[in-house]
Amino acid sequence: MTVTKPERTAETDQAAAAATAAVEQVEGEIRAFVRRDVSAFRRARQENGEATPEGISSLIERASGSSVAEIERVIAELVSVRDMLRNEGERVQREIAGYATLSQAAMTSMKIIADSLVHWKSQSAQVPHVRE
Repeated sequence: MTVTKPERTAETDQAAAAATAAVEQVEGEIRAFVRRDVSAFRRARQENGEATPEGISSLIERASGSSVAEIERVIAELVSVRDMLRNEGERVQREIAGYATLSQAAMTSMKIIADSLVHWKSQSAQVPHVRE
């Protein structure tokens, strides 16, 4: 039994590159968000000398609002990737089924040809050869 590895196609390479780019983009946005909000919180704290409940509350609201939006965006991307993978899986199954059908037809044809050759050979053995 031979095991073959699936071929890497340009589509799978592009999908992997897109997923990597999306992850890097999300990480960059999170870093920028944290730097921006934490630095604003530190400035407000330094100006007032202490952290106020309003300042902390507003920071939490900004952080949670951005986090919820980011989570919703990531969920939408994951749904898109899931749909793409599902479609690719269905396409691969169709191609495998087509290959199996073609392979079965080739085997049937070879059997018919082999049977015809055996029949033809047995008939030629029965017919005497005429020498001139």
